[in-house]
Amino acid sequence: MSRNCFAISAALLAFCLNADSTFAQTKKPASRGAKKPNPVYAPIKDKPGLPRVLLIGDSISVGYTLPTRLRLKGKANVHRIPVNGGPTTRGLENLDAWLGDKQWDVIHFNWGLHDLKYMAANKTGNLANPNAAGSRQQVPPADYESNLRQLVKRLKQTDAKLIWCATTPVPKGSQGRLVADAIQYNAIAAKVMKEEGVAINDLYAHALKKQKALQRTANVHFSLQGSQYLAEKIAAEITAKLPPAKP
Repeated sequence: MSRNCFAISAALLAFCLNADSTFAQTKKPASRGAKKPNPVYAPIKDKPGLPRVLLIGDSISVGYTLPTRLRLKGKANVHRIPVNGGPTTRGLENLDAWLGDKQWDVIHFNWGLHDLKYMAANKTGNLANPNAAGSRQQVPPADYESNLRQLVKRLKQTDAKLIWCATTPVPKGSQGRLVADAIQYNAIAAKVMKEEGVAINDLYAHALKKQKALQRTANVHFSLQGSQYLAEKIAAEITAKLPPAKP
């Protein structure tokens, strides 16, 4: 990989670490200058004849977007939603706009880390100690299942090949999240996807193999090498679903 690619990925990783609380950008004082746009969100120009792929996900997907795109160069036009996908509630509000009016051949999607996180009572956007009085999960398990079913129903209307991406592990000590909840929410998602006939990319198991080496301590985000490792699995899963390129 070129030095430019590493530089872009490094900048991307720094963005990811601050992406958990909100996807909206705040303006910096004029003296500091305008914030540079994240290259991950920049629209790409399709190469004629190649299949169109859409990535939907949160800041973990932001980390693996560029390396996934690089691995699929010449095989597919890899797009992503223009924001952090957040919880399933954000997906329900924005999915139509994210899908647009063009044909998708493969859609690789995930929600979970934002659904299972604990929020402070009577506040939004603030992570809370799961054991604190009044703290609550942003989207409780029953609502998570219901929301996923609605999202899958809409995604099926695109006639694209769908790939559900299992939520990556929650390390011990992560702020606002519990290790066991990733397992619980993945089980809910797996049930939904199996019933709906949607392929599953078990990124949880893949990440768990090298979690200590590639995931940040007490942090759901991954190192640069970790995002590269995730991208390998994602690119392989997508490649298996790609239709032949058109002449």
